[in-house]
This record gives sequence, structure tokens and C-alpha cells, in this order.
Amino acid sequence: MWGNKSLCRAFHPAIVLVVVGVLFLGCQVAEQLPTATDMAPSGSGVLYPEMAVETGSFDQPHAKLGEQPAQSWSATTVAAAVDGKPLKGELVTVVGEIVDYSCYFQVGKHGEIHRGCSQKCFESGMPIGLLARDGTLYLVMEEEHNSRRDGMTNFREAAIEHAAHIMEVTGTLSVVDDQRVLYVTGYVKS
Repeated sequence: MWGNKSLCRAFHPAIVLVVVGVLFLGCQVAEQLPTATDMAPSGSGVLYPEMAVETGSFDQPHAKLGEQPAQSWSATTVAAAVDGKPLKGELVTVVGEIVDYSCYFQVGKHGEIHRGCSQKCFESGMPIGLLARDGTLYLVMEEEHNSRRDGMTNFREAAIEHAAHIMEVTGTLSVVDDQRVLYVTGYVKS
């Protein structure tokens, strides 16, 4: 059928029109798809602030997590780094709510009403977050590289105990491509 040149010439303009039409419609649909910015709730700050925290406040945190290390990175982290040079880290203290990172990012949940779910998620190994007053969300984990890798830390237990509490957390902050991770020390098992 396609060997017949006159038949090809007859269908050629129609095929070109169909292809151009599909491309045009595809561009129109793509322009209407929501972007990540469109999908985020308007304004900045904590999502669903009505989901109240009952233990601690930003002005009076419930307790402290993490110890002030002598330097940004432990010896095991330096030893594990490429060429012995870990990424830049800054010692900081941040006040925020201990949240289930996955649920907060996926469905915006936090606060006392979500405490039980956060604890179950932490027990299942879901990531731990720290939600600051301005809505900045930090991923929180143990700093000591080898101990963390080998399951020899117990920060997760502290996170389970303090889920949905506003805490003062001290550690080493590392920022890569707008991802903020706060590494805490003082949770290596004896």
C-alpha cells in the first residue's frame, strides 16, 4: 500500500495536519498541568496550622535533642567521606516540631492529632522531620556515620517519644540543592 507514490502523496498533507494538531494539543495540555508551585498551599509557613501541638511551644520548647559537638563532623563521617572531605556542615540549633517527614510532605499532617501515626511511621523506619516555625522542614538523623549505618544508634527512639512535640534540636546542618538535613549527635548506643 505505501509503495504506491500517488497514495502517499494523497495522505501526506493529512498526516502532517494530524501530527501538527497532536503537538499543538499536547502543548496546550502541558500548559494547563499544575506545577509543584501551583500544588503547594498558598503562602509560606506551616501547612495546616490548625493541627495544634500540645507539648512545647516555639518560645518554650518541651526539651532538647542532640549534643553540641566539638566540630561539625565526627571522625567516622570524615573517614567515610570522599577523599576524607565531607560536605560543608554548620553547627546549628533549631526549634521545631518533630514530624513524620513522609506524612507532612504527602498529606500535610502534623500536630497532636497525628502523633500516633507519626510514632507508627517512625517505628517502621519512615524519615524523621523537624518543622520550624517558618515552615522550613529538616530531615533529622544521627550524625555518626558508621554507627548509624550499623544500627548502633537510638535517636529514632527519642523521635518516637517526642513525636508532635516542639523541641530544641542541636546538630550539624547540611544543605544540598535546597534539601536540609540536620545531623544530631549523642545517640550512639553504649
